[in-house]
Amino acid sequence: MDIFGAPLERSWGVGIRAVGGYLPEKTVSNADLEQILLTRDDWIRENIGVETRRMAAEDEWTSDLGAAALKDACARAGIDPSEVDLVVCGTYTPDNMAPPTAMLVIEKAGAHGATGFDVNSGACPGGVFALDVGAKYLASGEYRRVAVVLADVNTRTMDWKDPGPAVIFGDGAACYLLERCRPGRGVGRTLLHSDPSRYQAVWVAREKRTLRDGRPLTSAFGDNFASLSGKAVHDFAVGEVPALIETLLERAGRKPSDVDLFALHQANLYIVRGIMAALGVPDDRTVTNIQKYGNTSGASVPLVLREAEDLGRLSPGDLVVLAAFGSGLNVGVALVRWCGAADFEAVAAA
Repeated sequence: MDIFGAPLERSWGVGIRAVGGYLPEKTVSNADLEQILLTRDDWIRENIGVETRRMAAEDEWTSDLGAAALKDACARAGIDPSEVDLVVCGTYTPDNMAPPTAMLVIEKAGAHGATGFDVNSGACPGGVFALDVGAKYLASGEYRRVAVVLADVNTRTMDWKDPGPAVIFGDGAACYLLERCRPGRGVGRTLLHSDPSRYQAVWVAREKRTLRDGRPLTSAFGDNFASLSGKAVHDFAVGEVPALIETLLERAGRKPSDVDLFALHQANLYIVRGIMAALGVPDDRTVTNIQKYGNTSGASVPLVLREAEDLGRLSPGDLVVLAAFGSGLNVGVALVRWCGAADFEAVAAA
């Protein structure tokens, strides 16, 4: 039996060797948004918690962000991108409808020889859904190194007359680099859940919109625009996500107090705090970055992990809960026993 109470079916686990990240250079403050939206800096801070967010440059697309994150993950692991076997790209803002954005990520990152495809699990939930896909491919034994890239140019889906989504989202990318690790470490149990009855709570709606003078309004994706109900997301996240986390922990014979770090999707600062309060654990068991980056969609959870590691808040052997939720409404929760270099070296030497 492994540490999560499941029978071992192989002589190795699936570990997160490194987490790469990339954030565009351009920073957009709340004061900047006040110039183009009917909103206020103090309202955004008090209700959402965002102070600044990043915006991709005009010549940057999802594949550019994703390739930069993959290269960063490889640099942190001390390997070349050409040593990656499979690239899974989680995105809802593909460069083109076809081929998969993963193809461009592979090309731009120099991961030549890798196989790749995209996963669209509803944007924000991709931080766990795409990870689960990549982990299962590594567990199959067919691949020795898998890069799970989460990248989106969220701001390209905005209607800049609609303050709801515009004040929340920012652009960014992250990459989980997965390798075989010592049994009992790495990615453990995962719980995925969908509630399609709330399909329109967060979505990119295909609809005709116009400018104030009646001319057609388009986003970078034509007639597709981000739309959300803040109340619906809050009620779902604070009302249901904690119970799903507790269910996963119970299945592993654990409880919230056993967890060293909660890496939660950065949908809203007060949603994160609400989830922590519902679980009965202090805020010092999590890390937040929505204040600086906004909601970076699928990249949100891995960017929290990267920041926690850089801050010394994450150490080998720590028990970590990952929770990503949003459009669908989908929610994915995963248990991870964080790995250190020795956990990968033990398998490599076997």
